[in-house]
Amino acid sequence: METNALSIGFAGLQLENPTMLASGVMGYSAESFHRIAKSGAGAVVTKSVGIQPRVGYVNPTVVQAAAGLINAMGLPNPGIDVFSEEIKFSKTILRVPLIVSVFGYSAEEYATVAKKAAEAGADAIELNVSCPHVKQTGAEIGQNPKILAEVVQQVKASINKPLIVKLSPNVADITVLAEAAVKAGADALTAVNTLKAIAIDAETMLPILANVKGGLSGAAVKPVALRCVYDIAEKFEVPIIGCGGVSNWRDAVEFFLAGASAVQIGTAVADDIEVFRSVTKGVENYLRKKHYRSVKEIVGLAHRK
Repeated sequence: METNALSIGFAGLQLENPTMLASGVMGYSAESFHRIAKSGAGAVVTKSVGIQPRVGYVNPTVVQAAAGLINAMGLPNPGIDVFSEEIKFSKTILRVPLIVSVFGYSAEEYATVAKKAAEAGADAIELNVSCPHVKQTGAEIGQNPKILAEVVQQVKASINKPLIVKLSPNVADITVLAEAAVKAGADALTAVNTLKAIAIDAETMLPILANVKGGLSGAAVKPVALRCVYDIAEKFEVPIIGCGGVSNWRDAVEFFLAGASAVQIGTAVADDIEVFRSVTKGVENYLRKKHYRSVKEIVGLAHRK
């Protein structure tokens, strides 16, 4: 097998292997990103950053589920002006692509944050579109194709870096949102963000999270995320990053077969920061066993008739 079997060219990025740190994990420091890269990740996605600093929700913000975690952090972040300095420093020590996740409550906010992140040195931008739109209280931007397209168009026009859109699974048909994002100029899609969830304490008879509702991540969401990747790949020729429940090489391979070219790993990092290395090693062994020369050769094979 060729030594570069795991390397991929992805939406304008060059990755040594197809694993990435998912957004929402490991904070905002250059040191934590460097630690993740040393653990074998092919790219690092930051926690989501907005135009203004946010404290986030009060504790409890995370609760263990039967096969994953439910969290409601409230997007705590230092704001893009402060974080831009961390991006600049990260680029001096990081040897893998740095993808900055951004959020906002309007297309203008997204574009402003994305532009500042790109100017600070981000290699790509990932849009977290699971935020409520300020003009449509309670409605996620990523649930409305028209608003999503507007956000993608404005961000795309404001940056000259690859643009990735992280789609929400909390919709009737994710391909409708995928189409809106792709037509508006997205270079790649991440599928998917967390599933809406809740946990209730039988003793107190009350919801456990301070925010009441949160997002479910981890092994429990993998079948849903896998279906989303499969459905998108069935309809569109667009680079896809599979995200949701990846904790071992077999999970990653399933996402590749469904149509993803790379995977993001988040919840599993809490148990083993070396998960990136074990996943890539397992994928390499799988390719060798199946007589394939690269990951690219197995992407989408589950769609063959």
